[in-house]
Amino acid sequence: MNEYSLSAKQAVETYIKENKTMEVPDDLSQELLNQKAGVFVTIENKGDLRGCIGTYLPTQKNIAQEIIHNAIAAATEDYRFSPIQEKELPQLSYTVYVLEKPESVENIDDLDPKKYGIIIKSGEISAGTDVIFNPSPSVRIKSGLLLPGLEGVKTVEQQISITCQKAGIDLKKEKITIYRFKAQKYE
Repeated sequence: MNEYSLSAKQAVETYIKENKTMEVPDDLSQELLNQKAGVFVTIENKGDLRGCIGTYLPTQKNIAQEIIHNAIAAATEDYRFSPIQEKELPQLSYTVYVLEKPESVENIDDLDPKKYGIIIKSGEISAGTDVIFNPSPSVRIKSGLLLPGLEGVKTVEQQISITCQKAGIDLKKEKITIYRFKAQKYE
């Protein structure tokens, strides 16, 4: 197991068994200790999704802390599932996605669901407003995110449709802004 998914596993197990957040180990790579990035952690139980939570921009001091924070959230806060119980821990597998900075997309021909994940935002967005990096608290924006390379997502149209559905965006009634990002996947 690589240090990314192992960190997620250790974070969840420490939190579930001891009810505490683990410290960042000193022996991790420089990338995990010195770089910042958005991170998603996906937890599966025998191949079935059990939790997935993340950040598309960094919120923590480094990637290691981002993994720990999001792994615990995926295990305990994903509204689609009950919190993970200690008896489940031996059956769980972890995937960590380290995201690159999102970039605005002007043309859907620039998308590829195998290569890029997408973020779709809808709402009252003024020209020149960067809702990804400078969101205004007075603006109500709906948003959804879909990671790249997901099984069953073969076309750009599927990717956009699923992301809008997750966000509660009606493509027939709402104007959208699309951002794409690459992600490194660690299983």
